[in-house]
Amino acid sequence: MAAELKSQKKKVIVAAADTFRAAAAEQLAVWCERAGVDLIRQGAGADPAAVVFDTIQAAKSRGADVVIVDTAGRLHNKKNLMDELAKINRVIARELPDADRENLLVLDATTGQNAVIQAREFKEAAEITGLILTKLDGTAKGGIILSIRRELDIPVKFVGVGEGIDDMKPFDPDEFAEALFGTGDDE
Repeated sequence: MAAELKSQKKKVIVAAADTFRAAAAEQLAVWCERAGVDLIRQGAGADPAAVVFDTIQAAKSRGADVVIVDTAGRLHNKKNLMDELAKINRVIARELPDADRENLLVLDATTGQNAVIQAREFKEAAEITGLILTKLDGTAKGGIILSIRRELDIPVKFVGVGEGIDDMKPFDPDEFAEALFGTGDDE
């Protein structure tokens, strides 16, 4: 996403707020370098909301157009992580009250019905505005999108179709329906 925004001449800064996983910041640093965007990070175990605060301050001082916050979000059943997401959300609301915001939940297309539970929990903690569905390049069809949309009314914004820097695509419902249901005219 950062690479796409940069190609649109946006100045992007990324917050490495997943401070729980030791390798998270290092992985994110590689992707930020590939995309040519700035990264703000602290040491492992740092307060994720503090990383977000520092990133927002850097974005303001550097004249950034977009702030992307990468958080630890895989474990919806871990109260401390959900509380941390809510805290991050409060910091962003306080520091950037007039900013256009998207809170995107990244789900693995192979997750199945657990994705509905994850989406419900994250929607409560972080006011989710959309989904990113990854791993649609393999056998996963991503049919869980239908359940999430029906039960929680959360739209899919992007899909990941590979592991390259240009493999995050805006969600196209017509293409998705064709891939899921085989509605194409080429049969």
